[in-house]
Amino acid sequence: MGTQQGSPSAKTRVRVEQGVKRVRAYLGGRVVVDSLRSHFVWENPSYPTYYFPLEDVRAELVHDGPGKRSPSRGDSTAYTVKVDGADAPGAALRYEDSPVEELRGLVRLDWNAMDSWFEEDEEVFVHPRSPYTRVDILPSSRHIRVEVAGVTVAESSNARLLFETGLPVRYYLPKPDVRMDLLEATETTTGCPYKGWAHYWAIRAGGDVHPDLAWGYSSPLPEGERVGGMVCFYNEKVDIYVDGVREERPKTKFS
Repeated sequence: MGTQQGSPSAKTRVRVEQGVKRVRAYLGGRVVVDSLRSHFVWENPSYPTYYFPLEDVRAELVHDGPGKRSPSRGDSTAYTVKVDGADAPGAALRYEDSPVEELRGLVRLDWNAMDSWFEEDEEVFVHPRSPYTRVDILPSSRHIRVEVAGVTVAESSNARLLFETGLPVRYYLPKPDVRMDLLEATETTTGCPYKGWAHYWAIRAGGDVHPDLAWGYSSPLPEGERVGGMVCFYNEKVDIYVDGVREERPKTKFS
């Protein structure tokens, strides 16, 4: 049996929901899909993947052969996505005999194989944005002090607190309140569909260089504009004192 929309099947553990936004993907400047009937499929617990009705795919799908098998979604067939002047081998998958009934008439497009994605008229980066993830950024006068290897590297009563579903609160501090002389830029970058592209700093403290403990967004997406130009530190790896009380380091995938 397939899933009911909005809830995972006990057997397959796949959650499927129909979206309400217009979603488009482009390859080589051409529209690959333009859909008002996109589906969110949670292939993993962290974020969903887009699937689309076959009728909404405008590109040609050229049969490649068997695709990857999923323990929950079953056997797939792979297709090359072809538009004028561009193609993406294996970028489309269909699960026509899936144990999850809702997937049988849908097409999965590989996110990274496309050149760009849009929800309505706003470009989306990294992966689809979950309808159940919320980002709130609030100013706070709480006194925040950040310590690395016994050295105070930042201290501020003018922080921005970022609350993101499923993650610990993040404390973003103005650069004038950060010991920028102890920070060294690294080549590390990461992407977030809600905040944009982050760049990282190592921290020199206690006689050691601690890699990638701090990050910031110089040109954040609209949802993250209020932390643009500020510095944040991994709660999991540094000591953070809030109004004089040291917080317990949270246990997350970044620990």
